[in-house]
Parts: sequence; structure tokens; C-alpha cells
Amino acid sequence: MIFEAKEIRLKNGIRAILKTPEEKDAEMLLSNIRTASGETDFLSRYAEEWESFTAADEEKWISDNRKSKSSLVIACYIDGKAVGSCDITFFNDMKTSHRAGIGIAITEKYWNMGIGSAMFTELIKIAKEHEGTEILELEYLEGNERGKALYEKFGFKTVSVKPRICKLKDGTYQDLFYMQKEI
Repeated sequence: MIFEAKEIRLKNGIRAILKTPEEKDAEMLLSNIRTASGETDFLSRYAEEWESFTAADEEKWISDNRKSKSSLVIACYIDGKAVGSCDITFFNDMKTSHRAGIGIAITEKYWNMGIGSAMFTELIKIAKEHEGTEILELEYLEGNERGKALYEKFGFKTVSVKPRICKLKDGTYQDLFYMQKEI
């Protein structure tokens, strides 16, 4: 799926573009997720776990998503540089086709500028327009209070918790919170 370029204004007045990335953006997107993963323990991988992914792998991922009828990636660009991304995946099986999952990652330098809210606004709009989608779902890791606040702002509610789902390098664990929003 493709999201056509849309200009937004951030809280600080900076102009940003939301759009589906192109294959030529592969290295930049890979660099962005490596950076974001190194800035927080709230993403699913550590930065070094992205090292085995190549620009060619990312190009294929972008290409597959652009062609997909059930998934969409939107990246945020400031001055031509990717600073974050989000995605939505619509489930296709008969028993799960009423659900869609979403995710988001933004590099720390661009936190608190309204990018997450702009992305969630678009993802929810797209989900509402997608025939048969009734529930949006996402997961967040224990301690991610900023993420939780964003999700709650958009009407997501915690419906379950999986204890000790992630083990950090220091040996501590994080619970995983599963949230849903009916649309």
C-alpha cells in the first residue's frame, strides 16, 4: 500500500512530510531504526541486532510493503531525512480480518514535536477506511510512559499484560502491554 506525500507542521513550526518510503530510502530508513533502537529500550530490538540487515534487505521490505494490499509503512521526513516511521498491518484470515496491528518508532531528537500524533491520526483514518477493520491493536513495553500516553490519547486501552516478555542486557525484565482501540 502507498500513502501519498502529505505535508504537516510540527509543534515547533517545522515542515515535515509523511509518505510511504521508496526503495531509494532503504539505507536512510535502516540507519533511522538503528539509531532509534539505540536510544531506547522500548523497541523490539537493540541497535546491534539491526546490523545483520542490509540495504538490500530493507529495499526488499520497502518494495514488498509498497506492493502489499494488507500493510502500509509511513515515514516522516524532515529536510529530506527520515526521522521516524510507523506501520499498519491488516490481518487477512477469516477469524482475524477485523483486526489491524500498528507500530511506531521515532528518533529521540524528534520526540515531542507532534510526529507520533500526526502518524496515529493517519493510521486511524486509514484503518477506518479499510473495509471490515473493527479493532486496532498495538503493544508497548513496561516503562514506556511517553508511548502509553500517546496511545491513550488516541483511545487505546490496555487489555492484557504478558509478564517478563523482554530481558534486557542488564538482566532485568520488561512486561509487554497489549492495547486495543475499537474503531
